[in-house]
Amino acid sequence: MQVAIENMIHEIQKPVDQELSGSQRKAELQSIKQTAVDAKELIVERERLEQLIKTLKDNGELQEQRDYSGGFAEQFSK
Repeated sequence: MQVAIENMIHEIQKPVDQELSGSQRKAELQSIKQTAVDAKELIVERERLEQLIKTLKDNGELQEQRDYSGGFAEQFSK
């Protein structure tokens, strides 16, 4: 996962070709933007997994995440 994140960051850092114009330039910029979003998602997921591993090491067990939002009936009771 770390290697994938590093590769994505390397791709984002590459300058946009100055010879591109119009729709080609727009497509290139959109590709860079999507790569940045994907990299961010991977970083967030990696941090979540690292926190999960830390919790396991500290407690020796997984703590169940609780959902305190309203259930089905509560959502439609209004």
